[in-house]
Amino acid sequence: MTENTPITKENPFKIVFVCLGNICRSPTAEGIFQHLVNERGLESYFYIDSAGTSAYHIGEPANSKSRQVAERHGVKLQSRARKFEPEDLEEFDLILAMDRENYDNLKQLDQDDKYGDKILLMRDFDPQPGNGEVPDPYFGGMDGFQNVFEILRRSSKELLDELEERVE
Repeated sequence: MTENTPITKENPFKIVFVCLGNICRSPTAEGIFQHLVNERGLESYFYIDSAGTSAYHIGEPANSKSRQVAERHGVKLQSRARKFEPEDLEEFDLILAMDRENYDNLKQLDQDDKYGDKILLMRDFDPQPGNGEVPDPYFGGMDGFQNVFEILRRSSKELLDELEERVE
């Protein structure tokens, strides 16, 4: 990960999860990560967001199947879809793409490679990384959404464990 600067209430860690449309994978990751942060009482130390590399669904809530699966696990998905903007590259401390296509899209926005060290794949934090990508469940059934939830919960837990060591 980028720096090892301490994470404080005055300097919260800013993280954004990114997929294509910002209605399935990235809002699920945002919701899970927020849920884990809340469980550990670390809300003041993190700013958590999600975005899409496309503008297909701006303003829409998370996909109903994503919300259904998350709610079964006690996680609320409350964000509204937004497009990842070039200024987000500077704003966030960590930018996590759900797959290589979105990773490449983010890298293209960073033409001078100023922010490359903070753009990573979500499954870089998964203890069972598989092919390294969070699959898009959009056209699949409920099993696909459940699988994505499990991948994101595992990855988010590992990520938060790592970041929590920097909280002061």
